Formats: sequence, structure tokens, C-alpha cells
Amino acid sequence: MHTQKPLLPVHARRLAAWCVVALLVTGVAAVGVWLCVTLKTAVTPVMLALLGTALLGPVHRWLVRMRLNRSLAAGLTCAALVAVVGGAAYIVVTALIDTGDQIVASLKDAGKWIADHFGVATGDGITNIADNAKNLLGKFGANAAGGLLNGLSLIGTLIATSVLALLLTFFFLRDSDHARGLAYAIAPGHGATIEAMARRAFEAVEGFMRGTTLIALIDAVCITVGLLILGVPGALGLGALVFVGAYIPYLGAFISGAVAVLVALADRGFVIALWALGVVLLVQVLEGHVLQPVIQSRTVQMHPAMVMISLTAGASIAGLLGMLLAVPVAAAAFGVIGELRKRYPPETEPDPEPEPGAGPVPGPGRDA
Repeated sequence: MHTQKPLLPVHARRLAAWCVVALLVTGVAAVGVWLCVTLKTAVTPVMLALLGTALLGPVHRWLVRMRLNRSLAAGLTCAALVAVVGGAAYIVVTALIDTGDQIVASLKDAGKWIADHFGVATGDGITNIADNAKNLLGKFGANAAGGLLNGLSLIGTLIATSVLALLLTFFFLRDSDHARGLAYAIAPGHGATIEAMARRAFEAVEGFMRGTTLIALIDAVCITVGLLILGVPGALGLGALVFVGAYIPYLGAFISGAVAVLVALADRGFVIALWALGVVLLVQVLEGHVLQPVIQSRTVQMHPAMVMISLTAGASIAGLLGMLLAVPVAAAAFGVIGELRKRYPPETEPDPEPEPGAGPVPGPGRDA
């Protein structure tokens, strides 16, 4: 019986199948991103609430173990969140306001020093960065004053988003024990798999939020103490900038560290700037070789290249908010992929069978 020979060899068919899978996954991801951007007014509070729940989950679980009612424990946890975030925001904003003009002036002086010593053109170059930033802020303020309704609308949107995120955080904390039943209700035959995937994704986000917050606090304290010892002006504001920038991995630390070094260069000279650079590099080495492995190695395992790709994609989709949310979302995705690989390990494929009509492979000593 004659068997028709396949049009493509087996390796080409496998490659085509994987291409189809990649296109399907890309299409589904593109539709999901488009929906998130279109419904960003509803998606943003949900994402912020999930991050808040991941950060406050251990506190809520501890209060529940202390035999508090789940609703009371969630309310106390949210109240603590408002107090901590409000206090931290007040400290950061106050520090930046008190030292903002000094930092901007120091950056301008540092740009002039670099231009004088390295022959950089000063027309529209680095010496005008601070002036351009101040002009943009001035124009923004004038526009906001002229368009009062737009300003009030923006403030109202921010307040509504914050309140909605806080309320969602309360409900997520209070009703987190019902998530398991929801997984089994959505997919009765695969409830265990969905529960495990969701749990692994949430653990990854939880680990990222706890680890990043702790690392940001340690980095900010160490760099602030070092700048205070060196006598660099605006040390508290620079420390606040380091704390905020730590939530954007790699890029935030680079920018905040560069600003600290430039301020030290402008106000304290080249030698103190080198010492400030040494402090920043020492803190970064401490973070990369001690803090990151100890704090986040068991929860968030992502290659730096994947982190940078996630940041770039998040910035292109949603700007600064996208950069802040990109790494937690990527960490959750990698957690889901890791759980799937653990539950469905790849099977060892048998050797491909010889095509019909092919004779035995000639070996040594045989006639071809």
C-alpha cells in the first residue's frame, strides 16, 4: 500500500506549529493590552488594589490569626495603609519641596561644569535642562490655572481612583478566603490548576512589593546618611528621590544616583562627587549581591534583560504608570508559567520514525 509522503519534513511542521502558537498567544496578549488601555479608568484602581493587597496581605493574615474579625482586620489594615502612605508622601513631598530649588540649581551648575571641562556645547545642551524643566512646569501651572475645570477634573480623577483602589483593597483583603471557591466555580474540572496558578502569581507580586519596599527603604537610608556625612546639600530630598525611584528597577536607581552625584559635583567639588559616586555604587553593590538574593530570590526570579524589556513595554503602553506596573505584571506572568511547567513537564519525544519506503541506514562495513 502506497503511503503519501508528507509535504514538509517533521522539523518544518514543528516549527510551523510553534509559529501558530506564538501568533495566537501574541494576538490574545495584544487584545488584552488593548482592553486594559481602553478600560484604564477601571483597570488602574484594580491593579493598584492588587498591589496594595499584596503588600498588606501579611499584616491582614497576622491580624486574623490574632482572632480579629476579617472585616475589622481589613479595615485596620487599610487605615494603616492610609497612615503610612500619607506620612511617607508628606515626608517625600516636603523634602523635595524644601530642597527642590537647591537640587535644580546644583544640576544646572553641574551641567555648566561638565560643559566647561569637556567642551560640550551649551546652547541647547545640558546646561539648559533645568531651565527647560522649570519652563515646562511654569507652562503646566499656567495652563492649569487657565483651565480650572481641567485641573479640577484631574484632581477629581486622582481622588476617585485612590478611593476606589482603597475600597477594592479592603474587599480583596476581607474576601481573599473566597478566591479558592471562585476558581473552582469558574472551571470545575481545572479548579486546582487555576488556584495554583493564581496563588503562584500572587506570591510573586507579593514578594516583589515587600522586597522592593524594603530594598527601597534601605537604599534611601544608606544613601541619605552617606550624603549627609559628605555634606551634600539636599540630602533628604535626594534620599526621597532614591526611595521613589527604587520602584522602577535599574532605571530608577541609575537616575536617582546620577542626580545625587551631579549635585555633589556642583556644590562640593570633584573629590566629594567621587565619594558620592562611591557611596551610590557601594549601595548598588550591596543591593545586587546581598539584598536582592536574600530578599527576592525565592519569590521573583527574572533576568535583568526581561526586567528592562518589561519596563520598556510598560512605558510605551502607559507611561510612568506602566513602568511602575510592568515588573509586578511580568513577575505574575512568570509565576504562572513556572507553575504550568511544574504541573505539566515536557514529555520526552520518541525518535522520528523513518519515512515509508526508506531502506535501512547503511552502517560501517555495509554497501550503500
